[in-house]
Amino acid sequence: MHPAGPAAAAIATLWWVMLIGATAIFVLVMALLILGLRRREAPDTPEAESRRERVFIHGLGLGFSLTILAALTVYGLVIGERLLPRPEPGLVTVRAEGAQWMWRFSYADVPDRVTEGVLHIPAGRPVDVQITTTDVIHSFWAPRLTGKLDAIPGHVNVLRIEADTPGDYAGVSAEFSGPGYTAHRFTVRAHDEAAWDTFLRGETE
Repeated sequence: MHPAGPAAAAIATLWWVMLIGATAIFVLVMALLILGLRRREAPDTPEAESRRERVFIHGLGLGFSLTILAALTVYGLVIGERLLPRPEPGLVTVRAEGAQWMWRFSYADVPDRVTEGVLHIPAGRPVDVQITTTDVIHSFWAPRLTGKLDAIPGHVNVLRIEADTPGDYAGVSAEFSGPGYTAHRFTVRAHDEAAWDTFLRGETE
């Protein structure tokens, strides 16, 4: 709910839009239910009953709800498509390898550099995280920066992350992977330009 990157901001907006749409459908359904349970003083004629059915069930109950659901589905697909990783200028690539119970990170720009428990990235630049695991399925998630993606043995999934400003951002493994998984955490450390250059030179941990 407190995004610190463009991907997380898009996901937060999607959450709010879906909540508003779901609330609108819920309110309409409850209103129709109340109207349907109200006692009428005199029974309707068959023609009036048929007209009420078309208005309340077909028009409002089905038409309104299906329109809202279709709009939410299209919006969700558009947001999902925007979150897909694509080549961009200044793109940084890192590899995240999960294991019970740690995360190991290596960096394409500094092949001999490996960190454990802390993922270093430059702030304000897109980063593709290549996610895999050495044992069971884990799930890589930095909630304020992006959505989560599974780490699957023998497979590499790519997740695009970006931090708006320098700082430390908490990360968790959001997949049950055995006793102790609740402590399977990491930190994403976003550096400003000077600190990132220093990291690339191997002068910081």
